[in-house]
Formats: sequence, structure tokens, C-alpha cells
Amino acid sequence: MIEALKSDEIVHKVGGRFKLTALIQKRMLELMDGARPLVDRGHMTDLEVVIQEILQDKIAIDYEASGIVKPEILR
Repeated sequence: MIEALKSDEIVHKVGGRFKLTALIQKRMLELMDGARPLVDRGHMTDLEVVIQEILQDKIAIDYEASGIVKPEILR
């Protein structure tokens, strides 16, 4: 299992588990359709690449364009 998914940091970063899942699915489709990774791929799988992109703030949910209410930052 990917270690980053064991912590709640990534879940809080995007505003919940369902939003995280949607973001991962969307980006995975983009990668499978030929989009270039935004991080150094090395020997990572597509899922690992997406997780690293989220953790490094390379991708995020565009709350303004999507009409979704932006979550409050949890501390």
C-alpha cells in the first residue's frame, strides 16, 4: 500500500476521501490518455505519480470552476 494514503494529510489537503478519490481518478485517466507526469516518474506506478503530484501541490481541485464549496483547512 502507498504510505501517503495511510495518513490523513492527503485527505485533508483536498477536503475529504470522496474528493481525493475523484481527483485521483481524473488524473489517472489523463495519464493513461498520454498526459505527462508533473513529477519525476522514476519507477513509480501511475497511482504513485498522482499521489506525489497531490502531495507536492502540482494538482488540486479547482473549486471555483467546479462550483464545489472549498473546505476549511483542518488543523
